[in-house]
Amino acid sequence: MENVVLTIHLILALCLIGVVLLQRSEGGGLGMGGGGGGGGVMSGRAAATALGKLTWIFAAGFIVTSIVLTFIAAEKSAGTSVLDRLGAPAPAVQQETAPADDLLPPTPSDAPLLPPRAE
Repeated sequence: MENVVLTIHLILALCLIGVVLLQRSEGGGLGMGGGGGGGGVMSGRAAATALGKLTWIFAAGFIVTSIVLTFIAAEKSAGTSVLDRLGAPAPAVQQETAPADDLLPPTPSDAPLLPPRAE
């Protein structure tokens, strides 16, 4: 079931991309586009083109399949976490505490002895 819905979802996504790319730009987006003289203004009564209708249909199908896939994924993981599915308990992280002496700079008595230089 999940594979069928996922396949339909991918086909709808590709169709939606194709239909959106085929549509003519109405212009005015970020000052780009070449509409002139107010002819590109859409009115509330403007008839939707076939590509516009297909865009709405593909978008609605895409949203529906997204919601269905979400429900399927939630149903599969009912009450389990990722660590439960691994089968092994998570390793405990142990922190080593450094002694307080290691946090201080070395004193001259702690400095390593250097061999005498031959002159």
